[in-house]
Amino acid sequence: MTVLTSSTSPLLDARFHQVIAGLDSAHRRPANGGPRNSSERDPHAYIDYGFSIFPEQGDLIYLLCRTIGARRVAEFATSIGMSTLYFAAAMRDNGGGLVIGSELVPEKAAAAQRNLEAAGLLQWTDIRLGDARQTLRNLGGPIDFMLIDGWPGGAGPSLALQVMEIVAPQIRSGGLVMNDNGEADYLDYVRNPANGFRSMSLPLKGGTELSLKL
Repeated sequence: MTVLTSSTSPLLDARFHQVIAGLDSAHRRPANGGPRNSSERDPHAYIDYGFSIFPEQGDLIYLLCRTIGARRVAEFATSIGMSTLYFAAAMRDNGGGLVIGSELVPEKAAAAQRNLEAAGLLQWTDIRLGDARQTLRNLGGPIDFMLIDGWPGGAGPSLALQVMEIVAPQIRSGGLVMNDNGEADYLDYVRNPANGFRSMSLPLKGGTELSLKL
């Protein structure tokens, strides 16, 4: 993971970069390779590990949110708050807004809130504890940007697709969706014009899908 410093990032915020640098220095992978590379899929088994976007993806999130003037955004899942920090910074710099996050593991939600508070960004966030298929059913109005960076599931539709089907009707026309993990059924959904999106893959973190709602 490469941290963008204040000299390379569009964010000129020392507190923000200090928190990001701390998250980067603490970043490590589980000995078993994590949920995508082992049979252990219980999120509570990875309390001490933050599975997050890379700073380059966060930088893009910030730029896109500033470009479209985003005021209401959402994410699945929050984890320890890496993506939330970039979203919240954009809300602040856009003159106000709200980041609605969902996190299943209480310890990670608490860590995210501590990180946001340390960066001075907590007031622009609403971190909802629980299953995103429930916590994101009502986002309180149309949203401008959605991040889907969820947990690998078992058999059947991926969690990414399940959450996308719940939030898609709540994304405004012209709104954006970013997906981090490239789940096959999710990609099939956003790349099918019948579902109302135009989509492309970006060369970030091995593949990042960015979609526009028509």
